[in-house]
Amino acid sequence: MSITSFTRRGLLAAGTALTLTFGTLTGAQAQTPPGVLIVGQIAEPKSLDPAAVTAVNDFRILMNVYDGLVRYKDGTLEVEPALATDWTISEDGTEYTFTLREGVSFHDGTPFNAEAVKFNFDRMLDESHPFHDTGPFPLAFFFSSVESIDAVDDLTVKFTLSEPYAPFLSNLAYPTGLLVSPAAVEQYGADFGRNPSGTGPFKFAEWRSNEAVVIEANPDYWDGAPELQAVVFRPITDANTRTAEMLAGGIDLMVEVPPVALSEFQGEAYTLHEQAGPHVWFLILNAKEGPFADKRVRQAANYAINKEALVNDVLEGTAEVAAGPTPPAFAWAYNDDLEPYPYDPEKAKELLAEAGAEGAELTFYVTEGGSGMLDPIAMGTAIQADLNAVGFDTKIETYEWNTFLGEVNPGLEGKADMAEMAWMTNDPDTLPFLALRSDAWPDKGGFNSGYYSNPEVDELLEAARVATDQGERAELYKQMQTIVQEDAPWVFVANWKQNAVTSERVENFTLQPSFFLLLDDVVKN
Repeated sequence: MSITSFTRRGLLAAGTALTLTFGTLTGAQAQTPPGVLIVGQIAEPKSLDPAAVTAVNDFRILMNVYDGLVRYKDGTLEVEPALATDWTISEDGTEYTFTLREGVSFHDGTPFNAEAVKFNFDRMLDESHPFHDTGPFPLAFFFSSVESIDAVDDLTVKFTLSEPYAPFLSNLAYPTGLLVSPAAVEQYGADFGRNPSGTGPFKFAEWRSNEAVVIEANPDYWDGAPELQAVVFRPITDANTRTAEMLAGGIDLMVEVPPVALSEFQGEAYTLHEQAGPHVWFLILNAKEGPFADKRVRQAANYAINKEALVNDVLEGTAEVAAGPTPPAFAWAYNDDLEPYPYDPEKAKELLAEAGAEGAELTFYVTEGGSGMLDPIAMGTAIQADLNAVGFDTKIETYEWNTFLGEVNPGLEGKADMAEMAWMTNDPDTLPFLALRSDAWPDKGGFNSGYYSNPEVDELLEAARVATDQGERAELYKQMQTIVQEDAPWVFVANWKQNAVTSERVENFTLQPSFFLLLDDVVKN
């Protein structure tokens, strides 16, 4: 019996009471063969095209199907070779020349070579490329400094940048830099995201919408065949259902354990995993129109919300209060001098009165779940109560995760005053560059959904990404954080320590500071 037929017939046959996805596997665990890992994901993936997605939920699958030229070294955010065995950087920092790994093929059997690398980046960056219309590519910003990609020979590729770009190697290790089969893109076009082909440790087998994505071991993987035969990623949006499935044996690995459920996994049958990483949970405020166009009202929202209570009561102490837009996990770039906005409802009321905004009506977008969103409905409800207590009139609109992104990412104008959001990033450049610059407004392809604009912040961010000295970069980022905290384009809420739980049948699993799931060394007995 093939793994795919097992996962289809075996898992579906086990479904009984909990029918949100496959249904519970109570009593079926003994029928699940060793080597098949069942992962409880927080949502349905949007796509399996790494150039087309932005959510860590999707990245957790993609990192097992694809490789990039480089990758993050295990347990760190340091870059090491992957499909490139080594590289050189020109003295002026504008040319990166990579030597490629020999003898690697994509899962569809076509060769990996320099032309394939060129195809991947041209597809994202060149509007005249014949397959640019297979996008959009929302994180192409990561490579906006790339002027050209040249296949020097079969195993050598050169990137020429318009100027030095400090995060370049780190961005190549991010999922947006994962390399897809050009032949598969040519075959499937815009449907490539449902028919993926990479070079990674697992091959795509099947995607059953709202049920599972199944990937199977790649026995010819260049870095050694994985220990598992297959992985089944099940989308289980409701955190309580995901917890019940884990307790019932329906899943072997659960990501983003709800804080209130942590105590349920204390026994010998489970292992709880924690790992610090660069995460920030915040509220996007619509600075273009409505009450939050006034900085005093944005600051009032920061004072009004009891973030200590959110962290300690809703999140059960699994996070710390955020002081600004940069996570403290980026220790070298983090501004230790900043203190979080204190909980001060009287100060919030004073600012609202000063701005003439007492009783301001707010539309607040809340998601049911999503990458790094922790407990978003409970968080949203508590935030609503705090805001209303100081004089706002806040109304919540709740959406499923991918629908939520479809509402928020194009911008809040004409729709909402605020929205929940969480980012997990690989470099201190990433989040502010994509979500706080004036040139990152949604109509320009960015994620500045609240339309914040400050020319001084723009200048600091532009200078930081071309600075090759880390000390100089750090100082620029610290200045940026001070200005952004004062301007309050967001409510800065929490920095989370990620978690997961595995059953006693799972071995060799560790969480990564990148927040990705790397499963090629995992064993399931």
